[in-house]
Amino acid sequence: MTKLSVNLNKVALLRNTRTIGIPSVTKAARIAISAGAHGITVHPRPDERHAKSADVDELAALLTTFPHVEFNIEGNPFPKFLEIVRKARPTQCTLVPDSPEAFTSDHGWELAEHGARLRPIIEELRDLGIRVSLFLDPDCEQVRRAKEIGADRIELYTEPYAAAFHGNELETVFEQYRNAAREAHAANLGVNAGHDLNLENLGQFCAIPNIAEVSIGHALISDALEMGLSAAVQAYLKILSASRDTTRDDTE
Repeated sequence: MTKLSVNLNKVALLRNTRTIGIPSVTKAARIAISAGAHGITVHPRPDERHAKSADVDELAALLTTFPHVEFNIEGNPFPKFLEIVRKARPTQCTLVPDSPEAFTSDHGWELAEHGARLRPIIEELRDLGIRVSLFLDPDCEQVRRAKEIGADRIELYTEPYAAAFHGNELETVFEQYRNAAREAHAANLGVNAGHDLNLENLGQFCAIPNIAEVSIGHALISDALEMGLSAAVQAYLKILSASRDTTRDDTE
């Protein structure tokens, strides 16, 4: 079954609009875990407009009591970000090429340009026992480069898939993701995915074999406003469970 990591940045964003500490990011994490989430994700940006470094510390402490739950910290490996990751020692660190002023993550790494810089960072994080994933567009050449510089996994940036979901180009776009996932699997790279996946488009995406994990935040937290957080997590898990039952490995 594809694992679900719940991104809590939007809980932190709402919390940051006041100074009274609610909603609580750690309480949201507890609810998501109780509902069956396999992981918790945060993306502490340099301006701390969403998750803060203190949230990372508190989540890292919380998750020591839930050893079966993965902790994924994502972000651009600026010095402060790396300090946060070294201290927290998450299960996984997803490296994302977003600039400090970026509204949201909007593209994957261009590894011909950035691979040499990322290689020693990946090596250091792996030496700390942290699994490293690289945020990539569905480009087979980038997948091959990710393997060459030492990544453990890739995370496919899925906004183009979500944007194409109701359009005439869906099959063409979807095939790009299928090919990238197949290339990664052949290279012994794990495959994660995230960005704009939701209850409507998630099921079809996870028909791609060997998707290890999806990280979902904006849509899930939006659904939680109507359904409640526990029910929203369970709704996403239901789709992933159904995908497990219908997906077969097409790499043989």
